[in-house]
Amino acid sequence: MAAAPILSWEGLGLNQGTSWLFRDIDIHIGPRDRLALIGRNGAGKSTLLKLIGGQIEGDKGKRSIQPGVKVVTLEQDPFFTGFDTLMDFALAGSDAPERHEVEAIAGQLGIDMSRKAQSASGGERRRAALARALAQDPDLLLLDEPTNHLDLAAIDWLEDWLQRYKGAFVVISHDRTFLERLTRATLWLDRGSLRRKEIGFGGYEAWMEQVYAEEARAADKLDAKLKIEAHWLERGVTARRKRNMGRLEKLYEMRATRAAMLNPQGTAKLALGTDDEAKSKAVIVAENVSKKFGAKGHERTIIKDFTLRITRKDRIGVVGANGAGKTTLLKLLTGELAPDTGTVTLAKTLSGVMIDQQRSLMAPDKRVRDVLAEGSDWIDVRGTRKHIQGYLKEFLFDPGLVEARVGTLSGGERSRLLLAREFARLSNLLVLDEPTNDLDLETLDLLQEVIADYEGTVLIVSHDRDFLDRTVTITLGLDGSGKVDIVAGGYADWEKIRKSREAGKPVARNGGGASEAAAPPPPPPAKKGKLSYKDQRDYELLPTRIEELDAAIARGEAQLADPDLYAKDPKKFDALMAALEKVRADKDAAEERWLELAEMVEG
Repeated sequence: MAAAPILSWEGLGLNQGTSWLFRDIDIHIGPRDRLALIGRNGAGKSTLLKLIGGQIEGDKGKRSIQPGVKVVTLEQDPFFTGFDTLMDFALAGSDAPERHEVEAIAGQLGIDMSRKAQSASGGERRRAALARALAQDPDLLLLDEPTNHLDLAAIDWLEDWLQRYKGAFVVISHDRTFLERLTRATLWLDRGSLRRKEIGFGGYEAWMEQVYAEEARAADKLDAKLKIEAHWLERGVTARRKRNMGRLEKLYEMRATRAAMLNPQGTAKLALGTDDEAKSKAVIVAENVSKKFGAKGHERTIIKDFTLRITRKDRIGVVGANGAGKTTLLKLLTGELAPDTGTVTLAKTLSGVMIDQQRSLMAPDKRVRDVLAEGSDWIDVRGTRKHIQGYLKEFLFDPGLVEARVGTLSGGERSRLLLAREFARLSNLLVLDEPTNDLDLETLDLLQEVIADYEGTVLIVSHDRDFLDRTVTITLGLDGSGKVDIVAGGYADWEKIRKSREAGKPVARNGGGASEAAAPPPPPPAKKGKLSYKDQRDYELLPTRIEELDAAIARGEAQLADPDLYAKDPKKFDALMAALEKVRADKDAAEERWLELAEMVEG
């Protein structure tokens, strides 16, 4: 028998002005629930979290909480005004934790709590807020974008803490890896309703596809105009996800090309090549670059002996702990900062756009139309004239928002609007500084697609592991010592390098000296087009088969979601469990087979 909920909302409704943000929804949270709260920007996720935490009152419904249950919220943007130090913030209020508890967690997170609150960085404030929240020993922890501003080491620490945590938590996050590793059930807030599924985030997308497919079948009964207006977004999201596999295949091809250039035999050509083709494609060339900071005799080496030729259409990810030198490397590569030794040469035709999530630069009283098109109905998108309402659709906005004020948009919507504005500009270099903060999952898919289709070069600083794995061709990994790992691939590829090094295993070196390549050169794969008839047929048919298996898994999980099934029919429950495990195994085998064939095709 399931344990009684520690907190519930029944018939919850919240009215915003002339409409309901949500209405008649039920929430029941058990003592060991690990819940992902999913929804588009503007759906009301943060508001719902505040209602669960009792920070705001609903207009309808009843909130019930077991006596003695402590609920603690980690807000997306904690309020630090009025506090002298980070410790003052952590110990404020009647519900403040014990000082020694805060100090213990702060020590593990590597944060100095005597730091002045107003001059602290976003990462320092986030860790201080975490120290305050976790030190309160909550029974229910509500986390709103907990990984924002955290570096990779802090994210790893938080994941480990939550895996050992004995209470329940509800988390809003754009970090797919974080959600997949930690959650066991999903709350999906969608167009004013709340659905719950007893699957972790790993099964969310298949479930979402199933719901949208059912809605699409129902929409066939509506008149044509209503179908177009009511379902353009759902169809766009579904189509975008179905294009993911093809986009990733192209990314793997680009990585394979770069891996060949980064191996020991190809490094000299990469760094110092003089052929016309290499010269024409190079947009940034860094040779033996080093940079130090600090007083003479006490300098700290930030970048040491770094060499790389960046070409058109490269997608470069920069990762590392806070303070490791990511921003310094970015400034060196874009010419904003001069190296102490070595040279950085930028192509004369380079024209860059920096997207750094400065939402505050957009005045809240401006209309969406003003931000995008300076009040016009038309916008120039990289040389092509588009109607503003059509362009809004491309970035997952309801076209009716064209007259909305920026101040009425959610944080995620403002981030998306900023992306829409900057991507419209003519450029051949995009610099993205933590672009995934505050974005919903659909917008992340869109951002990946836009980057994949971009004709220029992209530099990305991010701690979002899944985003990097789906986006970049080369990862530059910094460990704080000045050395830069140059890895053909994403975050997961760099992580393999780090783990091999920590385990004392040999790691392939590239010819640049201080930097390291992803792995020894792989054996030559089969040439393109040389698949056998059976292999070619499998390669073409397996994507459809994988989609069918995904749908079968979603159907099986939907049947098992019935809380009374086991009590009513234990034999049926066991049969469904066995069948679901078989389908999951079949899907794993199909994906392994397809990836094997894709590697052969990449040549």
